[in-house]
Amino acid sequence: MLSAARFGYARLLGKYAVAASSISAADQAVSLAPADAEVHRARARVMNRLQVPGEARKSFESALRLRYRDDYLWLELGSTRDELGDTAAALAAFDQAVQWAPHYAHTLWQRGNLKLRMGRYAEGFADLRAAAASKTSLLPSLIDLAWGFSRNDVKTAEQLIQVENDHERLAFARFLAQKGKGNECFEQVRLLSTPLSEQNRHELVQQLIAAKVFRTAFELWRTDKPVALPVIVDGGFEELPRNQFDDRGFGWFIFAKTEPAIQGDALEKLSGKKSLRLRLNGDWKAPNETIAQRIVVEPERRYRISFGVRTKDVVTGGPPAIAVKDAGNYERLGQSEAFPTPSSNWQTMQFEFSTKPKTEAVVLEFTRLTAECEPCPIFGELWLDDLVIEDVTSANSQR
Repeated sequence: MLSAARFGYARLLGKYAVAASSISAADQAVSLAPADAEVHRARARVMNRLQVPGEARKSFESALRLRYRDDYLWLELGSTRDELGDTAAALAAFDQAVQWAPHYAHTLWQRGNLKLRMGRYAEGFADLRAAAASKTSLLPSLIDLAWGFSRNDVKTAEQLIQVENDHERLAFARFLAQKGKGNECFEQVRLLSTPLSEQNRHELVQQLIAAKVFRTAFELWRTDKPVALPVIVDGGFEELPRNQFDDRGFGWFIFAKTEPAIQGDALEKLSGKKSLRLRLNGDWKAPNETIAQRIVVEPERRYRISFGVRTKDVVTGGPPAIAVKDAGNYERLGQSEAFPTPSSNWQTMQFEFSTKPKTEAVVLEFTRLTAECEPCPIFGELWLDDLVIEDVTSANSQR
C-alpha cells in the first residue's frame, strides 16, 4: 500500500514539475520512484524546458533503461542529443525509434528530417515518403520540403516526391496551383488516371485564380469543347447559375443577396430564350451587389464589348452602366455610357477598353456612374442580353 502511494505521489509530482518547470519537484519525484520511467521522462522534459539539455539527456537515458522499447522516448532522446550537437548519437536514437515502430509516421518523419540536415538526401526523402504514405496529412509537408530542396524546380521536386498515385498527384497539382505554376499544374491533372471530381476541379480553379494564373484556370474550368478567346460565357444569360452565390470561376457570379432581384426572363429578350432582368427596388450599392464575370484576355490589346439593354421606369441620380476592371489589380480599364433612363426599348450599346502589359484577365461587372446624391436610391427595371467581346486591336491600328 505504501509503495503504491509513493508511486502515485511520484507521478503527481512529475506532472507538477513539468507544469511548473520545477527541478526540485522533478528530483523529488525521481527519488520517490527511481524505477519509474515516467518520472525520469518528466525530469528530462523539465530540463529541456529550462535549456539544460545535458541533464535532459541523462534523464531520458535513465528512462530508456527502464522502458527500452518506447519509441517516443527514443525520439525525445534523439532530439535532445541533436540539440547538443551529437548528430551521430541522435541518429542512433532515431534508428531505435524506427526499430520499435517501423511502420509509424512519427518515427520515420523525425529520422528523415535529421538525415536531410546531415546531407543524406536520398535516405532522408525515403523516410519522409514512407512517413507520408503512413500518414497522408504529412503529404503537403513532404511536397513543401521537396520544393525547397529542388530550388523550385518542378521536375526535381516530382522526382523527390516520387508520385505514385492520384492522391499524391492531386496534392502536387494543388501545391503547384498555389505557387502560380499553371502549366505544370495542368500537366499533373492530365496525368491523373481518373477524371477530376467537380469539387477538386473547383478547388484547383480557385487556387489558380488566387495565384492570378487566369488562362490555365479557364482551361481547367472549361469541361466542354475548346473555345476561341476572348469569350463572355453565356453572354445571352441562357443558363444562369442555380446557386447564385457559387463563384464558378468564369461563368456569371451573382453577388446580390436581396437587392436588386436578379433572374432570367424568358418573356422579355433581345434574342435566344432568355435575357437578364434586374429589379431595382431602392439602394443598390453596385458593383458589390450585382453580377460579374472574369474574361481571359491578352495583354496590350484593344477590345470592344457590345450588349443589348432595355429599361423601364428607371429613376435615379446614379444611372447604371457596365465597367471592366483588371482581374489582377482591379484597376478600371473602361466603362460604358449610362444606360438610358427612364425607359427605352431594346437598343445596342458598346464601349472599348485597352489591357495593360500585365493584364491576363478582366472582370466585367455592372456598376453605377458617379451620383451626386448620398445615399442614392434607384428604382425601376432593366434587361440585358447578348453580351459579346471582340478583339479590335488590328482595326484600331489601321485607323
